[in-house]
Amino acid sequence: MTRNKLVLTTLFSGILFSGTALASGGKAHWGYEGHEGPENWGDLSHDFSTCKSGKSQSPIDISSTKTAKLANIKFSYKPTPIDVINNGHTIQVNYAKGSSINVGGKPYNLLQFHFHSPSEHKVNGKPYDMVAHLVHQAADGQLGVIGVMMKIGKANPIIGSIWSNMPKAAGEQNTVKDTVNVADLLPANHSYFNYSGSLTTPPCSEGVNWMVMQTPIDVSAEQVAGFTSIFAKSVRPVQPVNGRIIHVTK
Repeated sequence: MTRNKLVLTTLFSGILFSGTALASGGKAHWGYEGHEGPENWGDLSHDFSTCKSGKSQSPIDISSTKTAKLANIKFSYKPTPIDVINNGHTIQVNYAKGSSINVGGKPYNLLQFHFHSPSEHKVNGKPYDMVAHLVHQAADGQLGVIGVMMKIGKANPIIGSIWSNMPKAAGEQNTVKDTVNVADLLPANHSYFNYSGSLTTPPCSEGVNWMVMQTPIDVSAEQVAGFTSIFAKSVRPVQPVNGRIIHVTK
């Protein structure tokens, strides 16, 4: 297997399968507390060893940054019907093919987006009330994840549409025929923090191009409560930066 194919296989498996609590075929169960909690992920399975040994892990506290002329993110999102899945750890929205971003001439195709509350990344030591992670993948297997921070304010229409179709039980899935456009989740200001990190769930694969939006969007307190009533814990603690440079839009 070539290196690119190995990276593609490892990362793609992490995206599609690490988020389910209904593990099968020898997949180790993991969670957010107790024996299966984040501090033990690296010991639950050899496949999860990077969660313990990795030096470029996510999330992190974004507190020391270096100004840079970052490439503009060119968004090419299309409205599509969606599948809303309760994977046992979060609500994941699978998106139809055909939507993408382009960063510095490199295209990444949108695969899915999902949520955490509070946000996994912190900014100057503080989390936001919720976050959406928009997961993309390039042809060479690299993941590009956009983090959209959310603060309590007005109700968010797209969150309302998703939450009204949110399965309550792990393993359940609802198909929404009415189209949703993930572009409606983006803030008007596309400035972002950028660094190299990892998946924030097992297998914690590294080499992920993280783009965390600097400007948050609104979500209502009721919408946050609707998520946390099902997923009381959905956050991996921040990880050591280990000398990585976090760039911020000039």
